[in-house]
Amino acid sequence: MTVEPDGLREFQAHRPRLFALAYRMLGSAAEAEDAVQETFLRWDGTDRATIRSAEAWLTTAVVNLCRTWLVSARARRETYVGPWLPEPVATANGELGPLETVEERELVSLALLTALERLSPMERAVFVLREAFGYAHREIADMLDLTEASSQQTYRRAGQRVRDGRPRFDVEPGHARALIERFLAAAHSGDVETLGRMLAADVTATADGGGRINAARRPVHGADRVARYLVGLFRWEVPGMAIAVEEVNGALAVVVRVAETPMLVVGIDLDGDRARALHLVLNPDKLAHFAAADRAS
Repeated sequence: MTVEPDGLREFQAHRPRLFALAYRMLGSAAEAEDAVQETFLRWDGTDRATIRSAEAWLTTAVVNLCRTWLVSARARRETYVGPWLPEPVATANGELGPLETVEERELVSLALLTALERLSPMERAVFVLREAFGYAHREIADMLDLTEASSQQTYRRAGQRVRDGRPRFDVEPGHARALIERFLAAAHSGDVETLGRMLAADVTATADGGGRINAARRPVHGADRVARYLVGLFRWEVPGMAIAVEEVNGALAVVVRVAETPMLVVGIDLDGDRARALHLVLNPDKLAHFAAADRAS
């Protein structure tokens, strides 16, 4: 199948934005890539002379495709082994678009993407299009075959469900890096007491091994239990293991590699000088996109 040069060039110009949109909709980098590829096939099979706006057509195609896929994804996640977390994406090189504000970074955080799982596919589509991409409700209504009033109501309802009880914190990157490095030093040395003081009293650690890797099947709650859990995890060491602090999903995270292959990504929600939530992704399937980005860099 061959797309004429102008059509291919136009699609490629929109491709990064389409991936960023699909990832926010699906929480999966691999599925987002598939959605973008399927959108390309539909673009190739369409009479583009009838398309007034390539951006609107492509955005509508990918977001509605993602809505359909979310229905089957929900069914798969009901049988998923242990907690489900989004796939981490390295964002230092702009893979998910500009992340220049607190709001933009929050919208790709592992915590918020996990919270988006509470929404219906329609609610998620409206929320992402409005909050992350700034589309007007009139435009969203046209894309999703809604009324403008219905789009506004859906957006308000989605925002309340996602952010209910979730305060927003913005920790300066230099301070965050220093905290995470102290955090790692305490975990690696087995200093449970020091590590416990760096955790909020109601901290939660959620691990996603997907049944592929031995990981806690339920979230671990409380500073003392989480501290002991992390000490057990980070005292594990094998030849060729390297631990780094890198930007993942818009915030600094811990990345553990063995022989240069990502084995664990830990997203950390910081509240002042303490961690209030940890998101540990160990499932190799969830780290494949991250590994591919390593190889490409």
